[in-house]
Amino acid sequence: MNDTDKASPFFDGTLLVASPGMVDPRFAGAVIFLCTHSDRGAMGLVINKPAAGVAFEDLAEQMDVEPAPSVPEIPVMIGGPVERSRGFVLHSPDYALDCNTLNVNDWCSMTGHFAVLRELMGGAGPEQAVLALGYSNWGPGQLESELRDSSWLMVDASPKLVFETAPDDVWEKCLSAIGIDPAMLHSVAGSA
Repeated sequence: MNDTDKASPFFDGTLLVASPGMVDPRFAGAVIFLCTHSDRGAMGLVINKPAAGVAFEDLAEQMDVEPAPSVPEIPVMIGGPVERSRGFVLHSPDYALDCNTLNVNDWCSMTGHFAVLRELMGGAGPEQAVLALGYSNWGPGQLESELRDSSWLMVDASPKLVFETAPDDVWEKCLSAIGIDPAMLHSVAGSA
């Protein structure tokens, strides 16, 4: 058996869903699209935590860009606690910048260059997109440890969950996808 016959131990393009018992308040209820995962660590973007008070069209002024007459409604998320002033765009593969776009899988790419934002504001760019401010990352072996500790659940990602589901519904839809009924979860334990 050669290496191509083995299943990859890495989870690029998977959704990490915060377990109902997540203790880190920055990630409680979070769903992260895992962009890269290797023996050197992992990087992903939270796709269901809107950046309060930040609208995509408001960024045009900050970037000194003349927006198109109808700027697309692109969700702006808090991608994670690292480098929150830096933007990343998860998008459909119909757009790419030569060396600045990572093709995660056959339906999703990530670009971390401001050119994609300029093009989106100008009415061009990818057909589907989500903007994330900041990112989430793990050092070597850290994500694997958190998975063993059941901090995260894994769900197959889909364009519907990443690009078409309202952010407030993503966590519950992910739990439902793996057979967990969100209605059965209680934040306060009872006593018998």
